[in-house]
Amino acid sequence: MINIEELKFDDRGLIPAIVQDVHSKRVLTLAYMNRESLAITLKEKKTCFWSRSRQELWRKGETSGNYQHVVSIIADCDRDALTVLVEKDGPACHLGTDSCFEFPVVGEVDVPADRFDLETLYEMLQDRKEKMPEGSYTSYLFEKGIDKILKKIGEESTEVVIAGKAEDRDETVYEIADLAYHVMVLMVQMGISVEDIRSELESRHIIDHKVKQEKMTK
Repeated sequence: MINIEELKFDDRGLIPAIVQDVHSKRVLTLAYMNRESLAITLKEKKTCFWSRSRQELWRKGETSGNYQHVVSIIADCDRDALTVLVEKDGPACHLGTDSCFEFPVVGEVDVPADRFDLETLYEMLQDRKEKMPEGSYTSYLFEKGIDKILKKIGEESTEVVIAGKAEDRDETVYEIADLAYHVMVLMVQMGISVEDIRSELESRHIIDHKVKQEKMTK
Protein backbone atom coordinates (compact mmCIF):
# COMPACT_ATOMS: atom_id res chain seq x y z
CA MET A 1 0.00 0.00 0.00
CA ILE A 2 1.37 3.40 -0.96
CA ASN A 3 0.55 6.78 0.53
CA ILE A 4 -1.76 8.92 -1.59
CA GLU A 5 0.71 11.76 -1.19
CA GLU A 6 3.14 9.73 -3.31
CA LEU A 7 0.87 10.08 -6.37
CA LYS A 8 2.06 12.50 -9.04
CA PHE A 9 -0.57 14.78 -10.50
CA ASP A 10 0.27 16.76 -13.65
CA ASP A 11 0.57 20.55 -13.92
CA ARG A 12 -3.24 20.75 -14.19
CA GLY A 13 -3.62 18.77 -10.99
CA LEU A 14 -4.84 15.65 -12.83
CA ILE A 15 -3.90 11.98 -12.93
CA PRO A 16 -5.20 9.54 -15.61
CA ALA A 17 -7.42 6.72 -14.35
CA ILE A 18 -7.86 3.58 -16.45
CA VAL A 19 -11.16 2.00 -15.40
CA GLN A 20 -11.32 -1.78 -15.78
CA ASP A 21 -14.07 -4.36 -15.16
CA VAL A 22 -12.90 -6.46 -12.21
CA HIS A 23 -14.54 -9.61 -13.64
CA SER A 24 -13.91 -9.53 -17.39
CA LYS A 25 -10.72 -7.41 -17.06
CA ARG A 26 -11.92 -5.37 -20.02
CA VAL A 27 -10.84 -1.71 -20.10
CA LEU A 28 -14.01 0.35 -19.79
CA THR A 29 -12.83 3.94 -20.07
CA LEU A 30 -9.99 6.39 -19.55
CA ALA A 31 -10.82 9.36 -17.34
CA TYR A 32 -9.00 11.81 -15.10
CA MET A 33 -9.06 12.48 -11.39
CA ASN A 34 -7.87 15.41 -9.32
CA ARG A 35 -7.20 15.22 -5.60
CA GLU A 36 -10.80 16.07 -4.74
CA SER A 37 -12.40 13.51 -7.06
CA LEU A 38 -9.98 10.83 -5.85
CA ALA A 39 -10.90 11.65 -2.24
CA ILE A 40 -14.61 11.34 -3.11
CA THR A 41 -13.96 8.03 -4.90
CA LEU A 42 -12.16 6.63 -1.87
CA LYS A 43 -14.88 7.83 0.52
CA GLU A 44 -17.94 6.76 -1.49
CA LYS A 45 -16.39 3.64 -3.09
CA LYS A 46 -17.83 4.82 -6.43
CA THR A 47 -15.86 6.44 -9.24
CA CYS A 48 -15.76 10.21 -9.35
CA PHE A 49 -13.73 12.02 -12.00
CA TRP A 50 -12.80 15.52 -13.08
CA SER A 51 -14.42 16.50 -16.37
CA ARG A 52 -11.87 18.40 -18.44
CA SER A 53 -14.51 19.62 -20.89
CA ARG A 54 -16.97 20.88 -18.27
CA GLN A 55 -14.34 21.75 -15.68
CA GLU A 56 -16.30 20.17 -12.87
CA LEU A 57 -16.55 17.02 -10.76
CA TRP A 58 -18.27 14.11 -12.47
CA ARG A 59 -19.72 11.26 -10.44
CA LYS A 60 -20.11 8.36 -12.85
CA GLY A 61 -23.73 7.15 -12.83
CA GLU A 62 -25.15 10.26 -11.15
CA THR A 63 -27.58 10.85 -14.02
CA SER A 64 -27.56 7.48 -15.83
CA GLY A 65 -27.59 5.17 -12.79
CA ASN A 66 -24.61 3.30 -14.28
CA TYR A 67 -22.47 3.51 -11.16
CA GLN A 68 -19.03 1.95 -10.93
CA HIS A 69 -18.35 0.38 -7.53
CA VAL A 70 -14.65 0.52 -6.72
CA VAL A 71 -12.94 -2.75 -5.83
CA SER A 72 -9.34 -1.52 -5.89
CA ILE A 73 -7.16 1.33 -7.11
CA ILE A 74 -3.59 0.56 -8.21
CA ALA A 75 -0.88 3.05 -9.11
CA ASP A 76 1.77 2.41 -11.76
CA CYS A 77 5.51 2.29 -11.07
CA ASP A 78 5.93 6.04 -11.67
CA ARG A 79 2.94 6.89 -9.46
CA ASP A 80 1.51 9.07 -12.24
CA ALA A 81 -1.34 6.83 -13.49
CA LEU A 82 -4.05 4.70 -11.87
CA THR A 83 -5.91 1.52 -12.69
CA VAL A 84 -9.36 1.46 -11.09
CA LEU A 85 -10.98 -1.97 -10.88
CA VAL A 86 -14.76 -1.75 -10.62
CA GLU A 87 -18.00 -3.67 -10.55
CA LYS A 88 -20.31 -1.76 -12.88
CA ASP A 89 -24.07 -1.31 -12.79
CA GLY A 90 -24.42 -0.72 -16.52
CA PRO A 91 -22.69 0.50 -19.70
CA ALA A 92 -19.51 2.49 -19.16
CA CYS A 93 -19.84 4.64 -22.28
CA HIS A 94 -22.28 7.51 -22.81
CA LEU A 95 -23.10 5.88 -26.17
CA GLY A 96 -24.62 2.97 -24.28
CA THR A 97 -21.86 0.47 -25.04
CA ASP A 98 -20.20 -1.74 -22.45
CA SER A 99 -16.84 -0.03 -22.98
CA CYS A 100 -15.70 3.27 -24.47
CA PHE A 101 -13.11 1.30 -26.44
CA GLU A 102 -15.19 -0.08 -29.33
CA PHE A 103 -13.46 1.34 -32.43
CA PRO A 104 -10.57 -0.75 -33.85
CA VAL A 105 -7.54 1.00 -35.33
CA VAL A 106 -5.60 -2.24 -35.90
CA GLY A 107 -7.12 -5.70 -35.45
CA GLU A 108 -10.51 -6.30 -33.88
CA VAL A 109 -12.15 -5.44 -30.60
CA ASP A 110 -11.51 -8.27 -28.17
CA VAL A 111 -14.81 -8.68 -26.38
CA PRO A 112 -14.66 -11.24 -23.54
CA ALA A 113 -17.30 -13.93 -23.54
CA ASP A 114 -20.34 -13.04 -21.47
CA ARG A 115 -19.72 -13.84 -17.83
CA PHE A 116 -22.54 -15.41 -15.87
CA ASP A 117 -22.68 -14.12 -12.32
CA LEU A 118 -25.21 -13.40 -9.58
CA GLU A 119 -26.00 -9.97 -11.01
CA THR A 120 -26.79 -11.53 -14.40
CA LEU A 121 -29.09 -14.11 -12.78
CA TYR A 122 -30.78 -11.40 -10.71
CA GLU A 123 -31.45 -9.28 -13.81
CA MET A 124 -32.86 -12.31 -15.62
CA LEU A 125 -35.21 -13.05 -12.72
CA GLN A 126 -36.32 -9.41 -12.60
CA ASP A 127 -37.09 -9.59 -16.31
CA ARG A 128 -39.15 -12.74 -15.78
CA LYS A 129 -41.11 -11.04 -12.98
CA GLU A 130 -41.84 -8.01 -15.16
CA LYS A 131 -42.80 -9.89 -18.34
CA MET A 132 -44.16 -13.13 -16.82
CA PRO A 133 -43.61 -15.23 -20.00
CA GLU A 134 -46.01 -18.13 -20.32
CA GLY A 135 -44.54 -21.57 -19.60
CA SER A 136 -41.66 -20.21 -17.51
CA TYR A 137 -41.02 -21.95 -14.18
CA THR A 138 -39.81 -18.66 -12.75
CA SER A 139 -43.05 -16.96 -13.82
CA TYR A 140 -44.94 -19.78 -12.12
CA LEU A 141 -43.12 -19.12 -8.82
CA PHE A 142 -43.83 -15.39 -8.96
CA GLU A 143 -47.46 -16.08 -9.87
CA LYS A 144 -47.92 -18.40 -6.87
CA GLY A 145 -46.28 -15.89 -4.54
CA ILE A 146 -44.06 -15.88 -1.51
CA ASP A 147 -45.52 -18.96 0.22
CA LYS A 148 -44.66 -21.16 -2.76
CA ILE A 149 -41.20 -19.61 -3.05
CA LEU A 150 -40.48 -20.20 0.64
CA LYS A 151 -41.75 -23.79 0.38
CA LYS A 152 -39.29 -24.44 -2.47
CA ILE A 153 -36.43 -22.90 -0.48
CA GLY A 154 -37.23 -25.27 2.40
CA GLU A 155 -37.27 -28.26 0.06
CA GLU A 156 -34.01 -27.29 -1.64
CA SER A 157 -32.31 -26.68 1.73
CA THR A 158 -33.20 -30.23 2.74
CA GLU A 159 -31.78 -31.56 -0.55
CA VAL A 160 -28.49 -29.74 0.14
CA VAL A 161 -28.31 -31.31 3.61
CA ILE A 162 -28.95 -34.81 2.24
CA ALA A 163 -26.36 -34.47 -0.53
CA GLY A 164 -23.81 -32.97 1.87
CA LYS A 165 -24.38 -35.71 4.44
CA ALA A 166 -23.75 -38.29 1.72
CA GLU A 167 -20.50 -36.46 0.88
CA ASP A 168 -21.55 -36.49 -2.77
CA ARG A 169 -19.72 -33.44 -4.14
CA ASP A 170 -21.38 -33.28 -7.57
CA GLU A 171 -24.87 -33.71 -6.16
CA THR A 172 -24.16 -31.11 -3.47
CA VAL A 173 -23.06 -28.60 -6.11
CA TYR A 174 -26.24 -29.30 -8.07
CA GLU A 175 -28.48 -28.85 -5.02
CA ILE A 176 -26.68 -25.69 -3.86
CA ALA A 177 -27.28 -24.21 -7.32
CA ASP A 178 -30.99 -25.03 -7.00
CA LEU A 179 -31.09 -23.45 -3.55
CA ALA A 180 -29.24 -20.32 -4.73
CA TYR A 181 -31.69 -19.91 -7.61
CA HIS A 182 -34.75 -20.09 -5.37
CA VAL A 183 -33.19 -17.76 -2.79
CA MET A 184 -32.63 -15.20 -5.54
CA VAL A 185 -36.25 -15.58 -6.66
CA LEU A 186 -37.16 -14.65 -3.08
CA MET A 187 -34.79 -11.68 -3.22
CA VAL A 188 -36.44 -10.35 -6.38
CA GLN A 189 -39.89 -10.94 -4.87
CA MET A 190 -38.94 -8.90 -1.78
CA GLY A 191 -36.90 -6.24 -3.56
CA ILE A 192 -33.60 -7.34 -1.97
CA SER A 193 -30.65 -6.64 -4.26
CA VAL A 194 -27.36 -8.48 -4.64
CA GLU A 195 -25.69 -5.30 -3.37
CA ASP A 196 -27.82 -5.49 -0.18
CA ILE A 197 -26.41 -8.95 0.53
CA ARG A 198 -22.89 -7.89 -0.41
CA SER A 199 -23.07 -4.91 1.95
CA GLU A 200 -24.32 -7.09 4.81
CA LEU A 201 -21.49 -9.60 4.30
CA GLU A 202 -18.97 -6.77 4.05
CA SER A 203 -20.17 -5.30 7.36
CA ARG A 204 -19.70 -8.68 9.02
CA HIS A 205 -16.18 -8.94 7.60
CA ILE A 206 -15.33 -5.49 8.98
CA ILE A 207 -16.70 -6.39 12.41
CA ASP A 208 -14.81 -9.71 12.40
CA HIS A 209 -11.60 -7.90 11.44
CA LYS A 210 -12.04 -5.41 14.30
CA VAL A 211 -12.64 -8.22 16.80
CA LYS A 212 -9.45 -9.97 15.66
CA GLN A 213 -7.50 -6.73 16.04
CA GLU A 214 -8.89 -6.20 19.54
CA LYS A 215 -7.88 -9.74 20.54
CA MET A 216 -4.37 -9.21 19.20
CA THR A 217 -3.92 -6.03 21.24
CA LYS A 218 -4.97 -7.69 24.51
